[in-house]
Amino acid sequence: MAERNGFHALAVEAGELSMFAGRFFRNAFHRRFEWRELLRQAAINGSGSLPLVGITAFIMGLVLTVQSRPTLARFGAESMLPAMVAISVVREIAPVITALICAGKIGSSMGAELGSMKVTEQIDAMEVSGTNPFRYLAVTRIWSTTLMLPVLVVLADAIAIWASWVGVNIRDTVSWPLFYRQVFDSLEYGDILPAFAKSYFFGFAIGVVGCYKGFTTAKGTEGVGRSAHSAVVVASLLIFFLDLIAVQITDLLGLT
Repeated sequence: MAERNGFHALAVEAGELSMFAGRFFRNAFHRRFEWRELLRQAAINGSGSLPLVGITAFIMGLVLTVQSRPTLARFGAESMLPAMVAISVVREIAPVITALICAGKIGSSMGAELGSMKVTEQIDAMEVSGTNPFRYLAVTRIWSTTLMLPVLVVLADAIAIWASWVGVNIRDTVSWPLFYRQVFDSLEYGDILPAFAKSYFFGFAIGVVGCYKGFTTAKGTEGVGRSAHSAVVVASLLIFFLDLIAVQITDLLGLT
């Protein structure tokens, strides 16, 4: 019985989340679009997440280089290190790690901010004053995460590759132009485009989940904390699920 109730609750929440996403698409291109709020949210989400994303990408590229070097040296394939790091970072590591960081930072802040507005009846007050709260609060936030996450992923790629060059030069001396050329000789459009495309879906998932959890907050201040926590968990699970689907589609299209 408990398993049935748990499955029923999961199915109900999945349905409500899908309806919330459908509501977004109905309002996404409205003629009275809140451009100023969109730019504000994009600046907040982009600049606010960049330091954490940059530090993580640097450490990620450096550690991956240092850890992979002994194994490649054992087979006399140290020259393959730039290509291996670049392909690993661009295709999988940077998009997923960046999305998870944003799910934790942006998703939780959206759930907490909108949740506190919900329990203090600020959203209801916006409706009374004639403002569409969904279009002003949810649509702009979802668009901002959808558009900013690919930018953060590209910056994470660049920082991680630069950190890999730093890691190579810990023991050897390799010029940046040579390392740069080896990296881009190894990358193809089949490596870059799928990773860039799926980052849009990651950003969309983060925005939808964060706003949905905030708009459905209940039970006062306790519910605000619960919304922030569940926004991170659900968004992270959706990121892994979307990544699995993207890998399967890429494999079917022969882009692997």
